[in-house]
Amino acid sequence: MNLIIQGFQTDGIMKTLHILAGKDTPEIYFGSDINMFHIEGISYPANPIGFYEPVLMWVHDFLHSEELNSKIEFNFKLNYFNTASMKIFVKLFRIIDNSPGKELVSINWFYDEEDPDMFEMGNRLKQFV
Repeated sequence: MNLIIQGFQTDGIMKTLHILAGKDTPEIYFGSDINMFHIEGISYPANPIGFYEPVLMWVHDFLHSEELNSKIEFNFKLNYFNTASMKIFVKLFRIIDNSPGKELVSINWFYDEEDPDMFEMGNRLKQFV
């Protein structure tokens, strides 16, 4: 896993979280400076908890920080993910739904029009926010 930067700076300001795509993991880019977050690619990591734990912690910390003062956009552009990743995405959606600024969050689920399964997964996840 190539984790570029994550967490808080010493002055309490959130940094960018950037994880480069791997052969079985998506690219993850959360830019707190632009309030744009995206997860793109495929997701079937051998250790999904180990891979996604820093992501879940980062999102939780950001959504509960004092920096949360403008609209935030989460973009999901996944070609494939396994059941373990789906469980992680449910946790992520619950973190969003339980955050104090959830009304500032919009979630976009992108899918190939020829992939009805990915469309269905987006609809399933929608129930958690």
